[in-house]
Amino acid sequence: MLYIIADMNITNSVVELERKIETVRQALLALGPMHPGSVSRQYQVCGRPGCRCMNPKHPQRHGPYHKLAYVHRAKPVCRFVRTDCVAEILRRLATYKRFRTLMDQWIELGIRQGQVEFFSQPAAPKSQRTPTTPQRKTRR
Repeated sequence: MLYIIADMNITNSVVELERKIETVRQALLALGPMHPGSVSRQYQVCGRPGCRCMNPKHPQRHGPYHKLAYVHRAKPVCRFVRTDCVAEILRRLATYKRFRTLMDQWIELGIRQGQVEFFSQPAAPKSQRTPTTPQRKTRR
């Protein structure tokens, strides 16, 4: 009887994990365009004598310029982004962060599902166990 109840708990747990995985999968399918990385604002000094950026008392650097930085295939990439495209890039960066969060959730749920399915099988009741006898090596 104990074995049947434990088996039902495992089955219910697996069904619940599969339901959660399906929810994550559907959320992933609903994602739109994405891009990895981060955007920073850069201010530059041009170095021309007499320019406002070179004023010794009140320098006013040029900018802000928006710079996108990310790593792709183990290579760092930096690109300047036009001002009219910054809002769209920020949306895509947010979508990418959501994608990574969902993927981490899916992986965690998959690990938990594997633990339930493969490593937490209940032991059979003593009445159903078969006695094990040590096997002897035979000499030839």
